[in-house]
Amino acid sequence: MKRRVTSLAVAGMVSACVATTAGLGTAAADAGSDPIIASNALLASPVSDDGSKIVSGTINGQSIVLSVYSAAMDKNITVNVQRPADASVPRPVLYLLNGAGGGEDIATWQHNTNIYDMLAQKNANIVMPLGGRWAYYTDWQQDDPTLGRNKWETFLLDELPPLVNAALGTNGVQAIAANSMTATSVLNLAEMRPGFYSAVAGYSGCAQTSDPTGKQFVKMVTEAYGGGKVSNMWGPDGDPDWIAHDPVVNAEKLRGTNLFISSGSGLPGPHDALGDPTMMNPTSAGLANQIIVGGIIEAATSYCTHNLQNKLAQLGIPATFDLPVTGTHSWGYWQDSFDASWPQLAAGMGIDQ
Repeated sequence: MKRRVTSLAVAGMVSACVATTAGLGTAAADAGSDPIIASNALLASPVSDDGSKIVSGTINGQSIVLSVYSAAMDKNITVNVQRPADASVPRPVLYLLNGAGGGEDIATWQHNTNIYDMLAQKNANIVMPLGGRWAYYTDWQQDDPTLGRNKWETFLLDELPPLVNAALGTNGVQAIAANSMTATSVLNLAEMRPGFYSAVAGYSGCAQTSDPTGKQFVKMVTEAYGGGKVSNMWGPDGDPDWIAHDPVVNAEKLRGTNLFISSGSGLPGPHDALGDPTMMNPTSAGLANQIIVGGIIEAATSYCTHNLQNKLAQLGIPATFDLPVTGTHSWGYWQDSFDASWPQLAAGMGIDQ
């Protein structure tokens, strides 16, 4: 369901909807005094019919940190934005989701990769919501005592995009990419709203959720790591919600979407070595954890990814799969995968690589 958005302010009235930093308030409010800074400002302060809205924002050059009120979750969500290299004309949006920690920890694209440096030179708005740890970015059936209220499907499909489009003056084209737990989520979101995303990239996710193997993977993430109860998410094992959120079962709904899917094999590779700059914990213990635990997790995602590959092939749905013979569940390989997927994401968004 599309949500109508009302713009309450326009360019040149940034002070009414944005708290600025680094002295940008005067420059942004002075229309035309600096086209580059002015183009990075919010163009509107939109409010949706359901009450979702941009509460505030902080501008620092190309970066904007938004506080977005979600009516579905009844709370403010922090959303990091990086504006395009040239924001003088409407540009597309790449939604970039963090892994199982939801960006509430240091396991984020910004902290562990340099892709933002590359993307700063590209003509796309990069939008990264923070929150939703261990929650699979889905709509939970009921609130969880540990993980709280999660209505992320509603937020990402219905609440956030129209606010972003109005505030940033986008061209309405959007793609999405994610790693680990949320690589499952981006496929789910694409299937829940076919055609909503022009391109989807998932790195090291388990696409199956409703078979015994997939259910165990979901339970490991949400219950063993997150402390939540999957029965609050998709109900008991026999609930239809499990099948409704299985990207392999619902793969037909991916037809027409530009797809890039990757997974390592779980065997140690070039980034599994002391001194590799991508290691989160560059110690002997950290390396052992990356090789052993990261290897086991990646072997599981490799199994899931090959199943998705087979299903798409059976359906005759084209997709690009990147399946190297080595690679653990770690940031060095996700950096590599993002770099490999960028030409396809850019093509899907209609921008130069």
